[in-house]
Amino acid sequence: MAEKPVYAVGLDAGSTKTRMVVCAFEDRLRLLGCSVVESRGWSKGTITDQGAVAESVLAALDEAERSAGVSVESAVVGMGGPSLRGAAGRGALDLGYPREIQQRDVNRVKERATRVQLQADRMVLQFFPQDFVVDDEPGHREPRKTTAARLELNVHLVTASTREHSALVGAVNQAHLLVEETIFEAQAAWYASVKPEERREGLALVDIGADSTSLVVYYDEAMCLASTVRVCGGHFTSDLARGLCISPAAAEQVKLEYGRACADSSERILVELPSPEGCEPRQAPKRHVDLILESRARELFQIVRSELAVVGMDQALLGGIFLAGGGAKLPEILDVAADELKCQSRFGIAEGIADWPKEMDDPEWCTAAGLAMYSAKLKEQSQRQRAAVGWLSRIL
Repeated sequence: MAEKPVYAVGLDAGSTKTRMVVCAFEDRLRLLGCSVVESRGWSKGTITDQGAVAESVLAALDEAERSAGVSVESAVVGMGGPSLRGAAGRGALDLGYPREIQQRDVNRVKERATRVQLQADRMVLQFFPQDFVVDDEPGHREPRKTTAARLELNVHLVTASTREHSALVGAVNQAHLLVEETIFEAQAAWYASVKPEERREGLALVDIGADSTSLVVYYDEAMCLASTVRVCGGHFTSDLARGLCISPAAAEQVKLEYGRACADSSERILVELPSPEGCEPRQAPKRHVDLILESRARELFQIVRSELAVVGMDQALLGGIFLAGGGAKLPEILDVAADELKCQSRFGIAEGIADWPKEMDDPEWCTAAGLAMYSAKLKEQSQRQRAAVGWLSRIL
């Protein structure tokens, strides 16, 4: 009897766009289909209408199923927004006397590391081990089989609003889709775009969304920092709206058609501003448009630099910085990032999925691709566990 096909699905439910990626989990991950629809039910990165969010997810699901030609039952869902925060955690375990560290000891110290005092509306979304401390010796990656009397573990925790998490999961469930796991969106984008051989160097990823910007920082495959930055893509648009005295919709149009993150002092071009019907057409110097955008872009990366300094990674990003999300598509924003952070900068582009089309080599698709890759990782772990149980039952 033929084996049932296994599908890995990622759902990126953003505040402006909802994206879904459907892959077949075979010898390697292969793209079957995808979808992108307008999002509804969000305001400033938080859910204000759960039913509207569910309708957006359902529309994305229907379109993705038609594109892939398969039926989807579950997905790994990304979570972002201003409610996400990072926190350091530490767990300790006294073994009583020097003995060999076992897997159960590692499990116990991990459990203790996640027991942190949180506010009433906070929950641990994910936790990332950094290093083990074996008898006061830090820097251990694999403590098992080591003889010691005390074991400690440093972790970095990503916490979220319980209410926001419940609203997101509830909306996905209303769209007749099971949630396999919820993942920090910036972490998913990092997982998709950073190759394994690059993960031993210090690097950061900034996911610039319309209503929130997320940051993750890694050194030697260990997460050093997860945080949200108060400057997002919507700020660029609102700055233009105020600076040019036009509506937000018109400002978004000007940004997409003419905007750059670096102003040219010698430029004397005038751009036509969108005007309401019946009003006199207006023009503005393109350099003025670019100056507004450059000012906000530099502020964004100055905040990122201050966040890096908190964990001692300022001017230590040997692997550079990756930019993901729709806000990363502003022309010349890579140059501003490189100038402010003094490191190489590049776009976060999904790597490692077969049949990935060239037109989707885009930072906007990075998070959805990473979520699908996480789904494949979970299914691979599940298959290994079932195989282990199968061997045990045959032996018994």
